[in-house]
Formats: sequence, C-alpha cells, structure tokens
Amino acid sequence: MAGAAAAPWDLVDDELVERFLTDGFVKIEGAVPASVAEDGARLLWRETGYDPHDRGTWRDPVVRLGDMAQEPFDAAVNSPALHAAFDLLVGAGRWVPRHSLGGFPLRFPHPEEPNDAGWHIEGSYLPEGERWYFANLRSRDRALLMLFLFSEVTDADAPTRIRVGSHLDVPALLEPYGEAGASILELGPLLDRATAHRPLAHATGRPGDVYLCHPFLVHAAQPHHGTRPRFMAQPPLIPAVPYALERADGAYSPVETAIRRGLGR
Repeated sequence: MAGAAAAPWDLVDDELVERFLTDGFVKIEGAVPASVAEDGARLLWRETGYDPHDRGTWRDPVVRLGDMAQEPFDAAVNSPALHAAFDLLVGAGRWVPRHSLGGFPLRFPHPEEPNDAGWHIEGSYLPEGERWYFANLRSRDRALLMLFLFSEVTDADAPTRIRVGSHLDVPALLEPYGEAGASILELGPLLDRATAHRPLAHATGRPGDVYLCHPFLVHAAQPHHGTRPRFMAQPPLIPAVPYALERADGAYSPVETAIRRGLGR
C-alpha cells in the first residue's frame, strides 16, 4: 500500500522552507521580470507627481500610495515563482489570489526625519471603534507580509530593517491577548524589547526581487539620507482560511509551524 501523500511544502524546496522557519523571511530574487518592475516604477513616478530628474520636486520624505491594479502590478503579484512560494509557505488553497499591489511607502532622500522608523509587525484588522490596526496569534487576515522592490535598493537607499528570527519571539507576546489581539501601538514597545537581541538584516536587492516574510517578522523603516529614491510595495497576502495552531492531521504550513515553535510546541 502506498504511503501517505506528502504535504505540498514537503515536495518543492526544503531549504527555502527551513530558511523561512529560521529567519522569518526568504528573498525570491528575480521573482518579477525586470521589465515588469520598470513599468511599475514608471507608474509610481507618475502617481507621485515628482520629476525623476529634478530632486527639487521631491517634496516629502515619504509618499504613501494605496492599492494599484494596473497591469504591471497584477503581473508582479501573479508571477509563477511567487504562486509556487505562496503554496509552499502558506499552503495550496489557503491564500487568496491578488490582482493589485497596495501599500507603497516610497522613500525619498530628504533632510526631514519622517518619524516612522519604530520596530513593529503589521496589523491586519481594525476592530470597531479603534484607530490602530490589530494583530492576533493566528494572524487574522494576513497570511504573509510581502516586500516588492521596484527600484534598486542598497544599504544606502533606506532599506527596510529586519530583525532576523524575530518572528519566533512574537507568538508568546500575542498569546495572552487571545483571539481579540492587540493594537500595533500597544505592541510596539513590547516587540522592540523582546527582539532587540536579534541580528539585523536589510531588505536590499534589485527591481523585481521580492521578500516573503512571516506576518510576525519584526521590522522597521529608516530615514533616507542617500541619493536615489526607494520604491517598494508592502502588501499583505490574504488567507483564504484562518491559520490553525492545532490540526488533527498535523498538516501545518510553515507559517503555522513557526508560530507553534514560538509557543514551544
């Protein structure tokens, strides 16, 4: 008799999964074709109203753009490499297809400090009457945090800072809050203290590179004192079904496995 079928994440790339479990993120180099990333960057410049050749027009240190569904962004999030990685990390059938990218924090070289560089995880739902987004232990409404690079990003270009392995420190902080969760504002100081010992990495790369991050990965922006803008999208991948931390069949996704490890299970 044939043995039990392996879960899909057992069949594709064990090394990628192990890096994700250990570090809390993986970088998919060239996940988006360079030509698609270039087309996206042109649209982003147009939305800012800034002239790429005239620094005098770069008025603000950060320009935040919302959801954009033009063809380059649809193509970017639907690259075959990313779909395979979503299946690997979240589970086939456990994520909702996207056709847009939303949440573009575009950072420009600027003497003004934007004051948005605190260590945090992303919130994903807004309870009634609240002003700040919340997160809970099962990462309600967020399967992954994704960082799409639409410009070349070096250490001099204000890359996102990442505390490597910090996703393993967060479950124990969230567990006491139960299903209701806690606001990102309340969690911020706790997250900073609990993960200060973690080594630091920077989300650098070329246009078309994508970082797939555990939703509990602690990260932070930084002021931009370089010479060229940093264009990035920071959308969530939405779960099709809630994450489960107790499965009778043991078919945990890597995201769920990491949460369980953080709880000592």
